[in-house]
Amino acid sequence: MARMKNTSYQPNYAIPPGETLRETLETIGMTQAELADRTGRPKKTINEIITGKAAITAETSLQLERVLGVPASFWNNLERNYQETLARLREEKEFEKEKEWIKRFPISALTQMGWIPREDSPAKTLRSILNFFGVAGTDEWKALWEDPKAAYRNSKAYQTNRYAVAAWLRKGEIKASKIEVSSHNPRSLKGALKKIRSLTTEPPEMFEPEMKKLCAEGGVAIAFVPELPGTHVFGATRWLKATKAIIQMSLRGKTDDHLWFSFFHEVGHILLHGKDEVFIETTDQDGTRRDGIKKEQEADRFSRDFLIPPKEYHTFLEDRQFNLTSIQRFAANLGITPGIVVGRLQHEKVIPFNQANSLKKRFKFSDQ
Repeated sequence: MARMKNTSYQPNYAIPPGETLRETLETIGMTQAELADRTGRPKKTINEIITGKAAITAETSLQLERVLGVPASFWNNLERNYQETLARLREEKEFEKEKEWIKRFPISALTQMGWIPREDSPAKTLRSILNFFGVAGTDEWKALWEDPKAAYRNSKAYQTNRYAVAAWLRKGEIKASKIEVSSHNPRSLKGALKKIRSLTTEPPEMFEPEMKKLCAEGGVAIAFVPELPGTHVFGATRWLKATKAIIQMSLRGKTDDHLWFSFFHEVGHILLHGKDEVFIETTDQDGTRRDGIKKEQEADRFSRDFLIPPKEYHTFLEDRQFNLTSIQRFAANLGITPGIVVGRLQHEKVIPFNQANSLKKRFKFSDQ
């Protein structure tokens, strides 16, 4: 993936338009007094413009055009750029006070992934972070991402790694905002799930575009976003608006059993739970999934039973034959990839975690 570059030069000083006006007068041999007479402006006003104490107004720019033959747009642009530079320099001075706040974000990872450009000062880095999140300042960021009423705060993952998780969630928002979907239709989404389940046997280049298409028809945008250091997230579910949901996947675990269980887990949240909540599926640092919350358990059960129906699974367990051949045969009868069966057996400690891993498929992002 191409890395972002900050190619626009921004000086650390501001040149008032009056300096250009002074040089223009010197070039044509006109005094400030004569310019004042020709424009009908007081001499004091002309002097204040030249010394940077007064701005060039739209009216003055038209007068300068008639007297000097230099387009009014030129003077207007000079004044606008000058005022913009002054505002930026004032902003940078304020941004310098936020050095410690910036350090809470995984800046190195964000720049390596190309989510924000690499900058040469804390102020510029802060501006890039704010641009990435689409907010004007740190107060606005905190109001959206740290307010106790924010739905994100319900997640233990967000409480522990809020800045990294916030950046990961924001990247999903950006991706999902570019995906067109139909208005959310639970019936359409449910109808697509069986087709998506059959895609588990296909390679990524086949299942990814098709699952995205099927989900979009049900009002759900699918966004694959690499996890950031310290987030420990498998996936997340939330609503961008009442008619559009997003399922965000990180490929944490990197195997097909993790991918598909997480996907159907997130679908479970969409079909079973409210639109005002944000669900972040995560693990502790030792890899243990965080369970115990009722709605998470409901989403787990939805995913587990949709991928492997309870009746068929219990029949399979009764045979007590868990070699590669029997697992592949059982998966083929269900129409799913055998890695899902292996992951289920391992999770429930029917087989050890080092058994049958050859049946799992591993995934990674194409630019990693």
